[in-house]
Amino acid sequence: MSTSPNDKGESAPPPDRSTVLLLLGTIGDTTWRMFLPTLGLAAIGLYADKAYGTRPWLSIVGVIAGATIAGLLVARQLKKVNK
Repeated sequence: MSTSPNDKGESAPPPDRSTVLLLLGTIGDTTWRMFLPTLGLAAIGLYADKAYGTRPWLSIVGVIAGATIAGLLVARQLKKVNK
C-alpha cells in the first residue's frame, strides 16, 4: 500500500494494526447482514416454489423480504456505530 506525500514531501504513517482489524471486522459484519437474509430467504422461496408449484412468486417474495430485513439490520448497525 503506497502513501501519498504531504505538503512537506513526507509520507503519512501507515495505519495502526488495530484500525485495520476494526475496519475488516466492520466490513465482515456488514457483509453478513446484507447477504445472509437476502440469500437465505431467496433459497427458502425457491424451495417453497418447487414444493407448491408457485414459481417464481415465493422466490420474489423471499428476495424482497430478505432485502428489507438486510436494510433494517444495516441501519441498526449504523445507528450503533454512530452513537
